[in-house]
Amino acid sequence: MKPFIIAGALSAAAVLLPQTALAVDAEAAQKLTRAEGCLRCHGIDRGKDGPAYKEVAAKHRGKPDAEAKLTQHLSSGHKVKFPDGHEEDHKIPKTKDQEQIRNVIQWILSL
Repeated sequence: MKPFIIAGALSAAAVLLPQTALAVDAEAAQKLTRAEGCLRCHGIDRGKDGPAYKEVAAKHRGKPDAEAKLTQHLSSGHKVKFPDGHEEDHKIPKTKDQEQIRNVIQWILSL
């Protein structure tokens, strides 16, 4: 089999597996969220200027498009509203490594 066929089959299998079946590197996800400044606005257990990651997980739990929606949220830079009413563009992660971003999203969804 050609390598691209195998890679495609593995990618398709990963999409079909339940989120809990995919390995999440929680330590790497937390390290990246600290480095990217995500934890300035989001807490794990409690909200700050943004919702707590556990709230995000609860909102998206069981939804088949959860990962896609969060990926779009992180990559679009769309406006977000803060508790005091002002709006800012959501920060886009500096890393271009999609696997690192995917790991963060899967970690959030696993909470």
